[in-house]
Amino acid sequence: MSLLLKATVKEKLFGVTSTLLFGFFAFVFLFANVHPAFALPAFARKYGMPCSSCHEAWPKLSPFGQAFKDNGYQMGNDRDAPIFQNPAYWPVTFRITPNWHRESQNLTNVDGPNGPLTAEGQVTTHGFDWSGLDFHTAGTLAKNFSFYVLPSSDNTASFHFESVWARVDNILGSSWLNIKLGKFELDNLLSEKRILTITNVAGVYANYHFQPLVSPGSLAAPGAVTESYGFGIGDNQVGLEYMGHSKDDRTRVSASLLSSQDGQPGLPNGRGYSGFFAASQAFQLGGWGVQRVGAFAYIGNMPTYFQFTQNGAGVPGTGIGNKSFYRDGLIGMWYFKKLDITTMYFHGWDNAFLGSNTPSTSPLPTDANGVTARAPTWNGALIETHYNLNPQLILINRYEAIRMSRQVFATNPGNFGNEDVLTFGWRYYPFISSRAGFAFHNEYAIMRQRGASPVTAQDLTTSSLLAGFDFDF
Repeated sequence: MSLLLKATVKEKLFGVTSTLLFGFFAFVFLFANVHPAFALPAFARKYGMPCSSCHEAWPKLSPFGQAFKDNGYQMGNDRDAPIFQNPAYWPVTFRITPNWHRESQNLTNVDGPNGPLTAEGQVTTHGFDWSGLDFHTAGTLAKNFSFYVLPSSDNTASFHFESVWARVDNILGSSWLNIKLGKFELDNLLSEKRILTITNVAGVYANYHFQPLVSPGSLAAPGAVTESYGFGIGDNQVGLEYMGHSKDDRTRVSASLLSSQDGQPGLPNGRGYSGFFAASQAFQLGGWGVQRVGAFAYIGNMPTYFQFTQNGAGVPGTGIGNKSFYRDGLIGMWYFKKLDITTMYFHGWDNAFLGSNTPSTSPLPTDANGVTARAPTWNGALIETHYNLNPQLILINRYEAIRMSRQVFATNPGNFGNEDVLTFGWRYYPFISSRAGFAFHNEYAIMRQRGASPVTAQDLTTSSLLAGFDFDF
């Protein structure tokens, strides 16, 4: 926290923190003795099981829930296949979150006396709102044939397909042979799609989406906010995945061949392919519970220019001049009865042409000292804690740090673009039945980006505060 909360940010955060802490302790006093939570919709309705079988706190999975997912949403009994289900059963869950939230950024790019986008000002908004809508449908088409379809919208009801895949499970009777095709979440140990935080700042993992800034002030130039290509390891990707696991799900491995489109439809980038590889191992640690460690690597490439243009704009699908990048890391999930701690080390590297937004047909640009643009590299870390005070109340805290180890241009400040993100909050589940789930969600998150303000290249601070009803049915 000492790295993140300085100057005026300290004063603002102190006020918000005091309010949240008062509300938190009042809430704990009122609800410390509650009854156990029950089932989550869709699969809970299908199998008639309590939610605690698959979720520590929805949407976060328990080890049993992870094994159920890895087995293609199958329990290995007659309830797996739709033919044995009540005809009225429909494997569908809707999720949406009405809320109140406050968003603030200290140095937003605004118009000034010298013209458009030449000044900076603090912009703060707050009021009542609602989130987008997720429409989950998943399950089995027959024994060992699984599917998942997720039409998802923003809060204006503009829909897209977040996930669309089918999987053949347990090929030749082996849990080590499972093949998935479509658009899906990468099989990483730390799932961004089951994240417990939902604010605009902390609704994703910063390490998964970080891309280096090019140079101070580049945020003021349209199209030059970061590197020219879009990619996030937390984004759902399109491709083919092999996944295998031991019968007890303690050992897991996966490998994916992916189109280099960052999950976009219609092949907008061209003809490139990327690969994602992950493995993890779980083990019992005495009476503490099941611990898990894992590693992952994304080895990708993206085009740097278009082969053809129309009126100066690139023709979708004609991206060429591909250059490479990679992301890799280590993850540990540690359980100590009511407390669980997730740790992650993250490393990233981008080719100099990608890092400097330069077509591969052109020479690399130079800085003020005549030094050629370099391949940017960086390291990141995450520590996230959850404390299940009781089956219906969970406390959340997360800190992420990203540090540049090599800038695109040698003249950039060494800490330019470094990020710190601090998040804390809590979720209370007054009930979870086999028909619906409900959580009272409270969260505060703050992010600082070094030297990233768009005009003056000062530290950019963004915060988000949210309280809402997160429910599914």
